[in-house]
Amino acid sequence: MQSFEQFATERAATLLRYATALTCDPDLAQDVVQDTLLRVQPRWPRIGAMDAPLAYVKRMVTNEYLSWRRRKAVREISTGHGGVEVALADPATDYDERDAMLARIAVLPPKQRATVVLRYYDNRTDAEIAEILGCRSGTVRSHLSHAMAALRANDVVTTVKEGR
Repeated sequence: MQSFEQFATERAATLLRYATALTCDPDLAQDVVQDTLLRVQPRWPRIGAMDAPLAYVKRMVTNEYLSWRRRKAVREISTGHGGVEVALADPATDYDERDAMLARIAVLPPKQRATVVLRYYDNRTDAEIAEILGCRSGTVRSHLSHAMAALRANDVVTTVKEGR
């Protein structure tokens, strides 16, 4: 079993990328990951002995994000500029499309956003998402359906499914 320090050093970037996709806010993502790691450290002997400690800690990150939303006053998430128009030959197009997608995902309710991130960013099944969010598989499908309908209204479904 690796030490907590080794785990935190090796997995911090992965957790931060995941939290950033989940929160759509790099500063909030850092806070969520830091708070989660502070909660993990005293429990590391038990968590580190698990078969998949990273998966468990990602679930903690998800729960921490959802509880942040409950604890804090409603935040205005910066969605940047509206639609971004870039020539197709521009190599920055992928980044612009990703930023536009993240801006649209940012306006989804927290559980719908978590469901989209867990499905398309973390490649989780309905059952796995249900376990992480503490709900039923049918609720996961409902969250995903509502989220995709909202995203479809904003013409980003293709971008989400392609993982950009």
